[in-house]
Amino acid sequence: MAKPQFRRPQPEEQQVLDQLRVRLITPQERRRYEELIVKHHYLHSHQLVGEQLCYVATFGGQWLGLSSWCAAARYLKARDRFIGWTPEQCRQRRALIANNARLLLLPGMNYPNLASRFMKLILGRLSEDWQARFGHPLALAESFVDPEQFRGTTYQCSGWTQLGLTQGWARHAKDYYVAHGLPKQLWVKCLVKNAPKKLSAPTLPEAWAKVEGKVLPRCTAKSAQLKSLTDHFAQIPEYRSAHGLGYPLAGMLTLIAAAVFCGVARGKKDLAAFAQTLSQAQLRALRVRHRNKLTGQLTPPGVTTFFRILNEVDEAAIELALLAWQEQVLGPVQDQLIAVDGKALRHSQGGELVSAIGGESGRWLGTVRTPDKTNEITAARTLLKRVHERHDLSGKVVVLDALHTNQETARLIVQELGADYLFTVKTNQESLHKTVQGLLKGGAFSPSGSGAPSRDGGDQS
Repeated sequence: MAKPQFRRPQPEEQQVLDQLRVRLITPQERRRYEELIVKHHYLHSHQLVGEQLCYVATFGGQWLGLSSWCAAARYLKARDRFIGWTPEQCRQRRALIANNARLLLLPGMNYPNLASRFMKLILGRLSEDWQARFGHPLALAESFVDPEQFRGTTYQCSGWTQLGLTQGWARHAKDYYVAHGLPKQLWVKCLVKNAPKKLSAPTLPEAWAKVEGKVLPRCTAKSAQLKSLTDHFAQIPEYRSAHGLGYPLAGMLTLIAAAVFCGVARGKKDLAAFAQTLSQAQLRALRVRHRNKLTGQLTPPGVTTFFRILNEVDEAAIELALLAWQEQVLGPVQDQLIAVDGKALRHSQGGELVSAIGGESGRWLGTVRTPDKTNEITAARTLLKRVHERHDLSGKVVVLDALHTNQETARLIVQELGADYLFTVKTNQESLHKTVQGLLKGGAFSPSGSGAPSRDGGDQS
C-alpha cells in the first residue's frame, strides 16, 4: 500500500476542522445513518452488538463523517494480556470497554486531519455519553483495522496503542468459531489513567462496580463435578414421555442446582439464560442429547423445558439426592451445633422454607416447606425429626430463634432426640422472660442444673 502524502490544511479546510461538531444521531436519523454506512463503508454492513452509540461529524449542518461504537469483543488474547485480568473478570467487566466498530468519512470529505479531529472529539465525550445512556462510564476503547485496507493512521495520531494482529478467527455461534484468514490490527485507547491496573484490580472503583451486578451468573462447575451430581440425580425416576428425553431429568436437576449455587435467584427465564452459558463439555456431562440440526452442536434447554421440570418433580427425592451427593463430597456430618431457621421464599407468591444448617461447617442438613395453614414452628419440628433419622442428634445442641421457644419444641429436642437446646427469650414473652431474669439474679445459672443450688440450700448431687 502506497504511503499517503502529507499536506497541511488550506485556510478554508482549517476552518472546517476548527468548526467541526460531533453529536449523537437521533432516532429519526438512524435509517439515513445506516444506509450511508452500508453504501460507503468497505464492509457494507452495520451490525452492532450490545450497548451502542452512533456519532456524526458536522460542519454547518452537513454530515462529514460517521462513527459507530458498541460492546467490546468477548475475548481478545492480546487485549486481555494488556489489561492483565482473569477470564472471569473479563466476563464481568467487559462492559467498561467500547468497540469502535465503524469509522467512515463520507465521499468528498478529504480534509487533512479530519479523521483524527473527529476521533479526538468523540473520545472527549464518549465515556460521559455512555454514562448518560447506559448508567456506567468507560475505561478503555478498542478497534480493529484491516491492514489490507488501512494503516491505522487515525488511531496512531489519536494516541491509540497497537497490540498486534488478531488470530484471524470469527465467532459464528456459541463455542463455534470459523477461521477467515484475515488477521486485523488490534488497537486500544485508555480513557482513564491506569485503566488496565484498575480493570484487573480485585475490586473496581465505585463508579465502575455496578457493571458487575448486571452480569448474569454463569456455570463455573467443571464437567466432572456436574457429572458427579448428575449420577446422584439419576436415581430419581424419569416421569416424562420420550419426547422430553433430549434433556434427561438428572441433567436438568443438576443444572438447576448449579444455577442456585452460582447465584441465580429468580425463575425459569433466568435459568434458561444461565443454561446458555454452558460449554459443550458441560452439556455432555449433563447428558444432554438435543442438538442443533444445522451445526450439530448440543443445545441448552429453554424456558418451557424448565417449566415442565419444576412443575412436576418430587422435591423430597431431590433433597435426598443432594444430601447424598454432599456427603460423598464432604464426608460424614461432624457438627455438634445445629441451627434451624426459616426464610420466606423470594420472588414467590408466599410460602416459607425452614432449613437446618451445621453450625461449624455451614453444611445444609435438610429443608421443609411450611405447610399451608400452619407455621414455621410445626415445620421446624418435622425437620428436626427428619434430620435425626439421617444424623443422630443425641448429644448435639439445637439453636433456634425466639419463635421456637416453647415447651413442645423443647420436649421434642430433649426427650425424643436426646439433644440440648439453646433458645432465645424476648421481652414479649413476658412470663418466661421474668422467670429467666429471676433465675439469673443470684449468680451463674446452669441450664443442666448441675451447678444450681438445691431447694434446701445445699448443693445438688
